[in-house]
Amino acid sequence: MKIVKKKRGRTQSIDKEKMQTKVASMNEDFEPSIIGFLCNWCAYAGADLAGTSRIKYPPNMKSIRVMCSGRVDPVFIIESLKNGADGVLVAGCHLGDCHYQSGNYKTNRRIILLKKLLGQLGINPNRVRFEYVSASEGHKFAETVTEFVDDLRTIGPNPLREEKQ
Repeated sequence: MKIVKKKRGRTQSIDKEKMQTKVASMNEDFEPSIIGFLCNWCAYAGADLAGTSRIKYPPNMKSIRVMCSGRVDPVFIIESLKNGADGVLVAGCHLGDCHYQSGNYKTNRRIILLKKLLGQLGINPNRVRFEYVSASEGHKFAETVTEFVDDLRTIGPNPLREEKQ
């Protein structure tokens, strides 16, 4: 199927199948970069358990340990995306298990609002993910990272990422 488009008096013909094939091949080579904000008490310990248990998961995430997921300001997430991260994972304690009592409740509310804001700005809200991971859930941590990497491969590169010269 060809798409015909007039641009400034000239007619351009675009082969839709070729364009989709080219985009698909670009996404096959694409390896997303993820910034992970991990709660010290639960999620970071879960990541440590996944590593010490030799559970395989993609190496696409750079971890930042925070004392509580409630400490993660939405500005940190926006800056991460602005600076080229393809996705941001925030992981904290399960509801009711926060060492600082209400940090994960605050984070949950903030992430919901941030996703709405990102959608309004034209950025796919699925580039941000919030998960509850306890210290004993190494398998869940590995599954979460694997799923997130697969989702980001489907979404494609971050449109805010500047081309490397």
